[in-house]
Order: sequence, then C-alpha cells, then structure tokens
Amino acid sequence: MSDRVRQVVVTASAVFMVVGTLFGIGLIGTPVEDSAGGSLSATATLLAPAVRAFSIWSVIYAGLIAYVVWQWLPSNARSPRVRRIGWLSAVSMVLNGTWLLVTQAGWLWASVVVILGLAATLGELMRRLGSPARAGSVEKLIVDGTFGLYLGWVAIATAANITATLVASGVNPPHEVAELWAVGVLAIAAVIGVLLARVLDGRLGVALAMSWGLFWIAAGRLAGEPSSTLTGVAAGVAAAVVLTATGLIWFRRAGEPVLVHARHR
Repeated sequence: MSDRVRQVVVTASAVFMVVGTLFGIGLIGTPVEDSAGGSLSATATLLAPAVRAFSIWSVIYAGLIAYVVWQWLPSNARSPRVRRIGWLSAVSMVLNGTWLLVTQAGWLWASVVVILGLAATLGELMRRLGSPARAGSVEKLIVDGTFGLYLGWVAIATAANITATLVASGVNPPHEVAELWAVGVLAIAAVIGVLLARVLDGRLGVALAMSWGLFWIAAGRLAGEPSSTLTGVAAGVAAAVVLTATGLIWFRRAGEPVLVHARHR
C-alpha cells in the first residue's frame, strides 16, 4: 500500500509541476522572463544565462514525465532505489511548480528560499541513488540521467536567482565591482561542481547541465547584454573545470573494475 501511495503522490506532484509550468511559459500567466518586473530575464544580471540555455528544461521535463510513468511499472514499484528517492522526487516537483508560482507573484526572496530547498532536495536525492552500476540502461537514462541534469541545472539557476534577487532589491554596485562579484560566484560554482563530482562519483548528467548553464552565461556576456568579457571568460573556465574534474573521476571509476580484475590475475 505504501508503494501505491508513493506512486500516486509522485504523479500528483508531476501534475502540479505541469500546472506551474503553464504559468511559467505564459500559457496561463506571465512568462518567467517577464515576471517580477523582468528581474529573471536573460539580460537582467551578469549571471543570467542566455535565452537558449533554458531549452534544457524540455529535456528535464521529458525525463521527469518518463520517470513518473516508469515508476508505475510493476517491476519498478518495489525497487529499493525507487523507494529511496520516491518521496524526494515528489518534493522536487512540488518545489519546481511552487517556484514558478511565486515568481508569478513577484516574490523574489520567496523564490530564493524555494530554489535553495529544491537544490538541497535534489542533492540528497542523488546521494540516495548511490552508484548506478547495477541499474539497467533504461533506469540509468530515466532516473540517474534525468535527476543528474535536474540537479546540475538547478545549481546554476540558484546562483542566477540569488543574483537577480539581490539586484532587484537594490544591490547594484558599479560595473567593475559587479564583474568581480560575478567572477567570485562563478568560482564558487566551479568548486561546487567539483565537490558534486567527488561526492556523487563523477555523475556526467550533473556536470553536463552545470557546464551547459555556465556556457550560456559565457555566451550571454560575450555576445549579448549586459556585456562583460571578464565574466564570460570566467564562466567558460568554470564550465571547463567542472567538465574536466567530472571526466577524470568518471574515467577513474569506469577503469576500476578492469584494474581490479588485472590485479587478481
């Protein structure tokens, strides 16, 4: 019975998330980039990713819907991994929908609280998943891949959200100072990416989504407004650091069985 309750709650959470998304893309309410006085637009701050970056949501949402269907399959209902993350997946989707609704209301500081909660939830979810070594290919794609991308993107979105909220609240230093702050935040993002790679054992989905967000921050600053070569270069370097650190850990993990086998020969 508890498995069935979890499945229903996860599905209801996905429905709530979809409703919030209808507001966020403007089918019901105001598009996110136009809400809160445009504070969350792609040109609002130095750390705002360019518009094309947000296309990653299509991949994440498709993965989440696939996960909702997948967790209903009889063979997966009692899976230990599904049980470990089921309730957290529901919380993540509720927080996702809630973020979209509070930004509609222009409550930027509330949106910061929500997205921090979402980032923490996804971090714990990925930790609970553990190693995907024994998971099948479909499970790795739908579960590990989806939530890895989800966490990686939200990590970058959190930095952008906090920055936008501070600027909207009147924290608006001179351009040169703002650039230095942006570089500092990007350095922290790179460190977080490396830490996630170490803690989560080189999850490629997390690194790909983080580097995607960082790349589009770079593109926005180097080819769009507000222009900042320093910020753009720093974002590119941060993306490279995250990808390199994750790749090294992933290749080391992938090579371990071979090394162990060779050692015992």
